Amino acid sequence: MMRSTHSTVLAAALAALTAAPLWAQQAKPAAPVAADVKSPVAKRTLGPGPWTLETLAYTIKVTRFATLERPWSLAFLPDGSMLVTERAGRLRIIRNGVLDPTPIPGVPKVLTTGFDGLLDIALHPKFAENRLVYLTYSKPVEDGAVQTALFRAKFDGKALVDGKDIFVANSPIPKTQQQSVTSRIVFGRDGMLYMTVGSPNQDRLKAQDPTSHRGKILRLKDDGTAPADNPLIGKSMYGLPYQPEIFSLGHRNAMGLAVNPETGELWANENGPSGGDELNLILPGRNYGWPIISVGREYDGTPMQKAQEGMEQPVFFWSPNPSVTGLTFYTGDKFPKWQRNAFVGGLAGRRMDRIVFNAKWQPVGAEGALGAEMLLGELKQRIRDVRQGPDGYLYVLTDEADGAILKLEPTQ
Repeated sequence: MMRSTHSTVLAAALAALTAAPLWAQQAKPAAPVAADVKSPVAKRTLGPGPWTLETLAYTIKVTRFATLERPWSLAFLPDGSMLVTERAGRLRIIRNGVLDPTPIPGVPKVLTTGFDGLLDIALHPKFAENRLVYLTYSKPVEDGAVQTALFRAKFDGKALVDGKDIFVANSPIPKTQQQSVTSRIVFGRDGMLYMTVGSPNQDRLKAQDPTSHRGKILRLKDDGTAPADNPLIGKSMYGLPYQPEIFSLGHRNAMGLAVNPETGELWANENGPSGGDELNLILPGRNYGWPIISVGREYDGTPMQKAQEGMEQPVFFWSPNPSVTGLTFYTGDKFPKWQRNAFVGGLAGRRMDRIVFNAKWQPVGAEGALGAEMLLGELKQRIRDVRQGPDGYLYVLTDEADGAILKLEPTQ
């Protein structure tokens, strides 16, 4: 199908989904593109710590170790060491709480303009046997454009070897439209790798375009190919076929991705426009609405359509939004009162939120309070990621030029 015909069919199809298609105007008021935005600098130097902070359930000790430049994600190795990505394109290792000063070689070349860079990291479920490490990153292409890519390599203890891209999303983003497109990855109980590809505001119709990977959550085999049982294979929207890798669609910028350890279900959080950050239960083949519906508003304050038949509503949402990123469900024994809780980082909010769930995994607030409990706000740091360590403690990454890894533990 020719590009012009494809665009005409897509526009007609999407306009038919709503009676007031203000969202279909691709020239809507938008946030500045990432190419024009300088990465924010720390408003406050964190200092060495430690800190003692009060929460609703615990008095916690927050310990800082390692200083990194805008750390983005981490993965725990079987021996307890940590692999940490820095957005500038470096992979670091921390052994016994000490950062190795030499970055790990073998990382692919990344685009680091604006908010792009080296992003998420995940280990293969059989890492102890095959030593496979997966990275998502902003892949530079011709004329300054960027694509979201998935890279796989073996970690031999010192370097990444035999590395290669095993999946590259289509619909490259032109230099003039680059705007904070990020990617998270996680392995599900089914052994498949789930990967988010953002479509925030520029050319946002891609989130509803079945032929584009943008604005989607993908389901891949460990070699980057599409499983034959993906939910939308062989299906189409108004005659346009879905890409075989698509698991769900209509996502703006999913910045947190985790498997619920009790149910095995996939959950994601994503940034809304002006307000309207969301936490979603991700179901196969479902449409999560962007940019047709949102509980947020356009950047000029224009209300957006809140609901549409056939589109999912969030399990939990924030307004105003803290720019959610990172997601983990707590299962450890160090904070027993925090079991069945989700923890979510916040960039603009400079905090981490704790969400409590009932037996049906419905949010019930925090100890009777409405909404989430806000944690770590005293530190005034942009929180990029949160992970539960194998020791049962929580580990938090700060998205700062002098970024840190913070360890949270209850005081005795």
